[in-house]
Amino acid sequence: MSASDPRILVLNGPNLGRLGKREPEIYGRTTLPELIARLGELAQSLGARIEGRQSNHEGDLLDWLGTAQDDGFSGVLINPGALTHTSYALYDAVRGAGVPVIEVHISNPEAREEFRRESRIAPACLAKVAGFGTASYELALRGLVEHLARVR
Repeated sequence: MSASDPRILVLNGPNLGRLGKREPEIYGRTTLPELIARLGELAQSLGARIEGRQSNHEGDLLDWLGTAQDDGFSGVLINPGALTHTSYALYDAVRGAGVPVIEVHISNPEAREEFRRESRIAPACLAKVAGFGTASYELALRGLVEHLARVR
């Protein structure tokens, strides 16, 4: 890959480190390392690179969003987990990231409990992909890479 290949930061919030074990009837059996490996293969086929990170701490996500552009990332995929519905700080961080951000969810939050039906960060994001299981990440990556190619 050349130096011009887009680098995409893939952020995962609280409890996503338990993918494959936590509520597999909702989130499936794919683990986060398996998901990131599969996403890395897709990225390579699209001429991009990814770096996956996960934290149960909101401040880590804020820090990573805040330095994404300075660290050479062209865009971000973020699954903030339950912070999606509560964090105005993440909204502000997405707005200030300086790179396009796509919100990603494995399940469809709008089809679940009432409290999950509003995303605090969606208005600051380029797009949102949800409800396709772990394939939501792949669809979001394809969309982000295509978007970056158009705006170059």
